[in-house]
Amino acid sequence: MTTQHERDEAEIRRHIHKLVEGLQSKDLDGLGRLYATDIVSFDVQPPLQHVGIEAKLKNWAPVFTSFETVTYEVRDLTLTVGDDVAFGHAFARLGGTLKDGTAVSGMWVRVTYCLRKIDGTWLIAHDQVSVPLDILSGTGVVDLEP
Repeated sequence: MTTQHERDEAEIRRHIHKLVEGLQSKDLDGLGRLYATDIVSFDVQPPLQHVGIEAKLKNWAPVFTSFETVTYEVRDLTLTVGDDVAFGHAFARLGGTLKDGTAVSGMWVRVTYCLRKIDGTWLIAHDQVSVPLDILSGTGVVDLEP
């Protein structure tokens, strides 16, 4: 018999899988159902933060207009789950084929997800995406592999 904790963790893993599917199918509306309306996102592209669901979806829109096909991979997802709050970390890579036919393998980034259970549904309330920084040069290190 599974515990509530095990059911919640499985549901969150399905939720992150839906995120992958939504990106690969370029389904902006579907992605919108995965985030809390007041999400705060610290992504790799400016500005420093995106606040609210509209800002988060606006952040994904250029990916869908630039890419003909999108690939997205999440690797090594580790979760810590409480009753109504959870967090996790993983590596992720966005790639695909651009509209001009150029294949893009993407770069591995570090991602942190913070979720809240709102009205019985797990939603991403915060995410942060980053690349390691070479302190001396001030540039991101984008050629690392997990």
